[in-house]
Amino acid sequence: MITSVLVANRGEIACRIFRTCAELGIRTVAVHSDADADALHTRTADTAVRLPGAAPADTYLRGDLVVKAALAAGADAVHPGYGFLSENADFARAVTDAGLTWIGPPPRAIEAMASKTRAKELMGLAPLAAADVTEDDLPLLVKAAAGGGGRGMRIVRRLDELPDALDGARTEAASAFGDGEVFVEPYIEHGRHVEVQILADTHGTVRPLGTRDCSLQRRHQKVVEEAPAPGLPDALTEELYALAVRAARAVSYVGAGTVEFLVADGRAHFLEMNTRLQVEHPVTEAVFGIDLVAEQIRVAEGHPLPADPPAAHGHAVEGRLYAEDPARDWAPQTGTLHHLAVPAGVRLDTGYTDGDEIGVHYDPMLAKIVAHASTRAEAIRKLAGALERTALHGPVTNRDLLVRSLRHDEFTTARMDTGFYDRHLAELTGSAPDPLAPLAAALADAHGRSRFGGWRNVPAQPQTKRYELAGEEIEVSYRHTRHGLAADGVRVVHADAHTAVLEADGVRHRFEIARYGDQVYVNTTRLTALPRFPDPTAQLTPGSLLAPMPGTVVRIAEDLREGATVQAGQPLIWLEAMKMQHRITAPVTGTLSALHAKAGQQVEPGTLLAVVQETSS
Repeated sequence: MITSVLVANRGEIACRIFRTCAELGIRTVAVHSDADADALHTRTADTAVRLPGAAPADTYLRGDLVVKAALAAGADAVHPGYGFLSENADFARAVTDAGLTWIGPPPRAIEAMASKTRAKELMGLAPLAAADVTEDDLPLLVKAAAGGGGRGMRIVRRLDELPDALDGARTEAASAFGDGEVFVEPYIEHGRHVEVQILADTHGTVRPLGTRDCSLQRRHQKVVEEAPAPGLPDALTEELYALAVRAARAVSYVGAGTVEFLVADGRAHFLEMNTRLQVEHPVTEAVFGIDLVAEQIRVAEGHPLPADPPAAHGHAVEGRLYAEDPARDWAPQTGTLHHLAVPAGVRLDTGYTDGDEIGVHYDPMLAKIVAHASTRAEAIRKLAGALERTALHGPVTNRDLLVRSLRHDEFTTARMDTGFYDRHLAELTGSAPDPLAPLAAALADAHGRSRFGGWRNVPAQPQTKRYELAGEEIEVSYRHTRHGLAADGVRVVHADAHTAVLEADGVRHRFEIARYGDQVYVNTTRLTALPRFPDPTAQLTPGSLLAPMPGTVVRIAEDLREGATVQAGQPLIWLEAMKMQHRITAPVTGTLSALHAKAGQQVEPGTLLAVVQETSS
């Protein structure tokens, strides 16, 4: 019997595993970097052990330190979660060599499947040799052999892009997984990403637990997932099950795992096997009414799977809530998460709580929100509505994108594929703020600030407030009257420091207002309060390139020097933040008049990196 589990991970997945352990009466041990000293997973566990440092390579990827932590804390088992060391066979061996129970597949199975190149060979497939590809092979996908989560992947549409794609993918893969091996395969443009959840015990049972569709992706990382995958013919579903079971049996698999495919033209193309729990496992749990983490623990204890497989009921959809700005090339965002609250009736898995800091060292996922209903249409409507009503005060997120994606005709009719955001990003990120939000914010701010000691029989002068909303400056005005606050064209039914009720064209609108410094949240609209008089010194040279996020300058374009001619859209500088690389490109065609960035430099948002002076026409 397992009595104490160390989770070799952080954030949302660590908290999710701790929840199941607590329900089973199992003690929990967290490990944490210095950056995570006060993180929710650290506070949630019964015991926590520090891993000195902040970078993953110095902390969560140090298997030797994690094993020492487990022994020091008296744990008798280790659960790897997903990412980090979850698909590291040497770490699994180190755990068992230390006399601990490994809650995962045998090391030899991890070894066989963790490398995507070896997995393909095992399934009778072979990746392309980068040196031998031709124009006829395009488009191509450069892909990291280890790890997952969309890191270390590049699409190549022209042969001259291949060397740079290989270098970039190797660098990113080495940073994220400690392994810079990459390979090349054909890129299927309009396929659906479909996967099969499997569960296997030590007694020879391998059980497929339905399909999932994960086609809505950005940067090859999933954003919306659902179970079961909609619209698949029965024959294709059975083929996917058979291939998944075949892959598992080929390596004598034990525990929970996922076999991933691209489905195109009615055919299944094997991608890889993930020898771990997937981020999107909650949709399968919802449909089958099971706890996959509990099943992993029971399998690790040697128990057989139940004789009767669980029955599927209804449909489940999950949205990943990221601290990122989809309209700015998915740039990750940092700062304080002041408040996060979702409506009742949906599942929330998160590694954050009110007041936590979203830092630069790790993935920007804030939470997963899951809705389950009797039909797909009902589950989609339920999730979209819950996201729309979620109170979310903090950095910019992809929440509005998720809501619009779920309501997009291509998704609701199950016609989506992995190119969904390539086609629709502009329409899904267009600004649609509530036009009454600035006035509601101004009235809440003005509550109790009357300039009069009492009402006077003279006309009140209008008061004005300025806000930035969706990149635009907006000015609103209101007046103090003997009946309270008033505004032209709108009836102020009620206003206090946190609430405003406004009536426009006979329709009442209720607003909840929260303010943190100059950031104001009015229902789901985010505003920035501007000073009454703009700072005349706040001017930037045209063509200035500013760091869009905190991070590290990992690369500067080869031979880039001041005075060089650059083309609009040309990559100049690469920043690494939250385990991903982000390109800073030339905004216009012109001359690089200043270059301030240096390789290895740590930068904050707004740091001046370079200046490009536009060529006069």
